[in-house]
Amino acid sequence: MAAEKPDPMEEQAQASGDQLQTVQDYENLPPELLIKHPLQNRWTLWFFKNDKMKQWEENLQEITSFDTVEDFWALYNHIEVASKLQSGCDYNLFKFGIKPMWEDDRNKQGGRWLINLNKNQRSVELDNFWLETLLCLIGEAFEEQSDEICGAVVNVRPKGDKLAVWTATARKMEPSIKIGRKLKERLNIPSKITIGYQAHIDTMSKSGSTAKTLYTV
Repeated sequence: MAAEKPDPMEEQAQASGDQLQTVQDYENLPPELLIKHPLQNRWTLWFFKNDKMKQWEENLQEITSFDTVEDFWALYNHIEVASKLQSGCDYNLFKFGIKPMWEDDRNKQGGRWLINLNKNQRSVELDNFWLETLLCLIGEAFEEQSDEICGAVVNVRPKGDKLAVWTATARKMEPSIKIGRKLKERLNIPSKITIGYQAHIDTMSKSGSTAKTLYTV
């Protein structure tokens, strides 16, 4: 992604902040410097660290929730990028009130668009893919299908990393396909490379190493 130009409003706020020492100083700031940009939804970031001495749910930690653009960037800029996570760790960003697990009521009838990355892609593409996916979520890039979005997950693993976007209803073919196409477009995945959608119920009951694929784009 191209670097964004500095926001003169943010620069002014930062410069002003260096001089602010009293409550009156803050009260005298222009109102536009005090207003954050709200998101359409509130989101929660979760972190998973695979400690085999604990139960799976004990390894899942709720980090924080946010509902403004500024709070998203404050969070993103103060945590490790995905490529620096230890093997076995995950980041999960889900709409507020939805836990990043199959059993959650909002997830149990849903599925995920899954992107597999090989080990070489971790240093080249993983962080860009994950950030662009986060921006798709919080920016409601899936338009009328955005209500179907539950969250996104990035898994860092020894054999290869995974990135997935979770949706609420696996059997809704048309919105699912539109979400997959938009995701592929935003990540600039070449047309010759296909990505697949799996229902959570199939992932839970799979007999081999992979679940069956419902849709591809």
